[in-house]
Amino acid sequence: MATRTSPPLESPTETMRLLVVSREMTGLRPLWSIVESNAWELETAASPWEALERIQSGVAPHLLILDLPRGDGDGMHILRWLRRLRPDLPTVLLCHTADAEKKPDAMRMGANEVLVRPFRDEHLEATIYKYLAHEQESQPSQIQDANIDVLDDGKVFLSGSPITQKLRVQAELLAQTDVPVLIVGEKGSGKKTLARLIHQLSVRSGFHFIKVNCGDRPGDLLDRELFGAEPPHTNGSAGANSAKAPAPGRGTILLDEIIEMPQPLQERLVRTLQERQYVPSGRAGVPASDVRVLASTSANVERVVAEKRLREDLYYKLSAFTMHVPPLRQRKQEIALLLRHFMHTFAKHYGLPAREFSRPVIESCEKYWWPGNVAELETFVKRYLVAGDSEMVLNNLEGRETASGPPSSGPSGPNGHSGNGNGYPTSLKSLIQDIKSETERNAIGLALEKTGWNRKAAARLLKVSYRTLLYKIEQYHMKANESFVSALPQVSAGSKGKAS
Repeated sequence: MATRTSPPLESPTETMRLLVVSREMTGLRPLWSIVESNAWELETAASPWEALERIQSGVAPHLLILDLPRGDGDGMHILRWLRRLRPDLPTVLLCHTADAEKKPDAMRMGANEVLVRPFRDEHLEATIYKYLAHEQESQPSQIQDANIDVLDDGKVFLSGSPITQKLRVQAELLAQTDVPVLIVGEKGSGKKTLARLIHQLSVRSGFHFIKVNCGDRPGDLLDRELFGAEPPHTNGSAGANSAKAPAPGRGTILLDEIIEMPQPLQERLVRTLQERQYVPSGRAGVPASDVRVLASTSANVERVVAEKRLREDLYYKLSAFTMHVPPLRQRKQEIALLLRHFMHTFAKHYGLPAREFSRPVIESCEKYWWPGNVAELETFVKRYLVAGDSEMVLNNLEGRETASGPPSSGPSGPNGHSGNGNGYPTSLKSLIQDIKSETERNAIGLALEKTGWNRKAAARLLKVSYRTLLYKIEQYHMKANESFVSALPQVSAGSKGKAS
């Protein structure tokens, strides 16, 4: 279960007490070093009922951790009693993978967090810090006034703006279902992090999360990884031994850059999503599929569908729920929080003292448009941690800003032209794109005028989907009272394709 920040429970001067219920304390050795380094008190109990007696008769702990063996129901029952006796006591439940489906019940019964084995030591540590750590020098990475989800891979999902807070709510809702989700956003904006958050909030969190980049694998290798195809140049037995079922088993798979998937595999993926079954290439049998499928892309989805790079039926299967991850420049209130978080994360990782960000550095970072988004910001923090020269990093930001300039916020006119502010295109590529966009807009306008602005009829005339046409009308800001015929190139009747 993803962990989230919470306000401190007591004053910073009070000694924090942690009560752990476990039959096998040797499996929780990371707890000892965490407790020792923070001067906290650690108590243990062999059973949930023993823990309940201590809470009733003695000084109550500030955090209770229940480590439940596989199939143990006593700990689940104890949650009801704890809710009645101490509703303010934070409780973390550690359970076996086989009991992962009980997570929603445990949360309803009063558990604040449910961690499904196997989990990383860093994840357990972050969960404990959330409830016991205070504003002190030993843990300056605690982010205030924001929600933060600590993920299994050590990454975090920070909800520090209204946009990402809304995304977090959507992720929690979608985590309760098994429907496919399409995640779109610029490169480095956090699409994989959002996908992992959905996985971690779901009942599948005890199983694997696998990311497959459809653009960096040859088609035959991608076929084997996704559908268990028989490798070429092998006999039947060798192929059977090396074939693979969908990688995560009962977990979640993220198909990154889905538009790069070869068309034949896109067709098979449509059938897998529709029938919940997949047919391994070169082998008999129709195994069932119990894999949650998420997909992501940094491309303009409507455009790649129109260009036939993404099958329309696959797009409709994936886009029933579409999540848009905004670029970092649209959530600038998170930049200062991310700077401090990454600084203390990298300082701990590399064994270096964390550096503070001066006000000028933070302001410059908030003004910079971050074309590489969060991934670029991480690199910036690493450079600052090692170099420690604020003037150098400021000059570096200013240099990149001058060299590339901020991205266009959208079409600058009704025809979608973009330029450098002087009326001239910034490059040959942008000039070609402008001409293509103007031609496309005029063709759509002519079809709409010919059909009396019947958009469904215009879509049939243009041989595009109705949804694609609606997107194009919105993209080019087209109005019914505009005239498009005059804007098209005129061809004389006596010439063969030559413009008059």
